[in-house]
Amino acid sequence: MLLAFLWIALAAYLLGSIPVGYLLVRIFRRQDIRTVGSGNIGATNVLRSEGKALGAATFLLDVCKGALAVLLAAMIAGSVLPTVPQRNVEALAALFAVLGHMFPVWLHFHGGKGVATGFGVFLVAAPGAALSAITVFAIVFALTRYVSLGSILGAASFPVFAWFMVNGERPLFFIAVQAAVALLIIVKHHPNIRRLLAGNEHRFGATKTA
Repeated sequence: MLLAFLWIALAAYLLGSIPVGYLLVRIFRRQDIRTVGSGNIGATNVLRSEGKALGAATFLLDVCKGALAVLLAAMIAGSVLPTVPQRNVEALAALFAVLGHMFPVWLHFHGGKGVATGFGVFLVAAPGAALSAITVFAIVFALTRYVSLGSILGAASFPVFAWFMVNGERPLFFIAVQAAVALLIIVKHHPNIRRLLAGNEHRFGATKTA
């Protein structure tokens, strides 16, 4: 059983660690996205620095790699770990996929902030809550034009939505991972939080890159 958990965690981490933004910009622009804009490999920096097409592709593929990690874990849970609640196996994959995105071994553990991949993992594990959280993001972003603020509040809202919207069995580990992933995303936004508090955070669409 322990070996199965380790393989699921490793597979999810490796899927999550695929540096989509870095690869797309390297392939199509012959640039290192880490040297452009904010230096982040995520969809927002790719969108600001390299255009809508690559930004959208980065977001969608980051979502897909997170969703795939959880789907694969769910597929093998019944046969490999029949006595373990499926949601715990999904939560394990969700956590390690997000950790892989944030700390990819291929880029010396300097990755993205986990918003798109976090959305992807919970789009499978807790779809209603994930859609509600991204709605919070969309509303905050539409009102403020702050991607970071929308991401922070969307992440913070997710465990609340999950608590009320997830039906059936809710193991403690499943709940703990929801809170942990939300907290990780918020912590990864600590430079943005400082800028928001200082009043100099970049608004999407402005000419300054932050």
